This record gives sequence, structure tokens and C-alpha cells, in this order.
Amino acid sequence: MRISSGCAVAAAAMLFAVEAQAQTGLTASVGTPGVGLHLTVPLQEQFNARFGVNGLNYSHDIRTSNVEYDTKLKLRTVEALLDYHPLRGNFRISGGIVYNGTKLTGDGTPRAGGTYTFNGTSYPAATAGTLDARVDFRNFAPYLGIGFGNAAQDKGWGFSADLGVLFQGRPDTSVTSTGCTAPAPLCAELASDLAAESRELRDDADEFRFYPVVRVGVSYKF
Repeated sequence: MRISSGCAVAAAAMLFAVEAQAQTGLTASVGTPGVGLHLTVPLQEQFNARFGVNGLNYSHDIRTSNVEYDTKLKLRTVEALLDYHPLRGNFRISGGIVYNGTKLTGDGTPRAGGTYTFNGTSYPAATAGTLDARVDFRNFAPYLGIGFGNAAQDKGWGFSADLGVLFQGRPDTSVTSTGCTAPAPLCAELASDLAAESRELRDDADEFRFYPVVRVGVSYKF
């Protein structure tokens, strides 16, 4: 009796696993969040849960009044989204929370004349050292958007697209100097005056506060 019950439980578990696998879909995509892979799981007739990861590295220039920054943007996000299909078709309204590991890091050079001017004080670039800039965003950011595709509905291959906004908030910025060879008092003053440059960099990095999400992909339902 115990053996039969155990076999029945095991068979039911296997059947559930096969059925769950048959209802899931995978989507590979590319777009402004980078290259992504998402798993779609049906919840109810008009609702799906979608979990995904995205990532990409690329260069991006940022300019303030005195400095040109050659930055490296590292896109790293993990998404947990709820898709609502109001017409029970491919059109969807999506919302959720995104773990945001995106960062900007880079080096700064003077825009003209080989001299920096921070907070009213001029510093020769030859002795000011290397300017290191960093831009960070909130770790968790809400997402809202619309899209097309239902990877958990039609068996086989399908098309997917998203258009939305990731609300990253105002970034945190820092600008520091490494390798200053000027006299110690001047290097100390430079470190203090770089706070003003950090604020200006934050104003210029505000363009990333509302990050546009545009992506397309192909899906496959098992």
C-alpha cells in the first residue's frame, strides 16, 4: 500500500512538472537594457509572470562645463514582471520591480586648454592627476510598459516586443582625483572642490533618471 501510494505521488509530481514545463516559455531579446533572457509562466487566463536577466557593456561620453568623461556603462538588471493581457491575446500591459546593478565609471579629461576649473579654482591637468567618475543608481527600480507577445500561450515560436520606462531615480555621483602631484595643500583643495564637479555630473547624468526600455525578441513555448 505504501509503495503504491508512493508511486502515485511520484507519478503525480512528474505529471505536474511536465505540465508546468509545457506551459512555460522562453524569450531571448535585445534592446536598450542589453541582451536578455526571460522565462514566462502563466498564472491565470489573462496574467503571466515574467522573470528575466539583461546585460551589456558599452561606452558613453558625458560632458560637463569643464570635463569630458569617457565612461563605460555596465547594464545589469534582473526583472520580476507581471503581464496583463486585457484582450486575451498578444497585447500586454506590464509592471514590476527590477534589481538594478547598472553603473557608469570613467576617466575625465579637460575640455580645453589643459586646465580644470572647479569651484572657481584652476588646476593644471598635468598635476591634478586622473579624474575618476562614478555614477550609481538605486538598487531596486519600478518598471511600467506595454508590449506584444505571449510566450506562455501559443506553442512553438513567437515574437516579443516591449516599450516602457525603468524609473531609476536621480543617480548618485562621485568624482575623485588619483595621482595628484601638486603641493599637498593644493591637492587637498582639489579634493574639496571636486564636490562641485560631482554635483554638475549628477545634473548631466539625470538623463538616465527615466531609462527607456525598447526591446524585441523571439520566444519559444515548450
